[in-house]
Amino acid sequence: MPELVALINSWVLLGQELIASLGTLAFVCAFVWRVVAPSPHSALEAQRWLGRIALGTLGVELAGVLTHVLLSAVPHGAG
Repeated sequence: MPELVALINSWVLLGQELIASLGTLAFVCAFVWRVVAPSPHSALEAQRWLGRIALGTLGVELAGVLTHVLLSAVPHGAG
């Protein structure tokens, strides 16, 4: 069972790091587009994407916390 918990923790950490990297890149791109947008409509869409990216990144972090909580709730004798 400890090996499985370690494996799940490593995959969760890897997923969080990947999403953080991609989220940062997407956030920077959307922010730059917001600044240099050729039209007000395009700037508004970029601003919406900024919110979506931030919310998605927060969701991944909360999913990681939930995974840790669920793993800690499993009895040690199980498995």
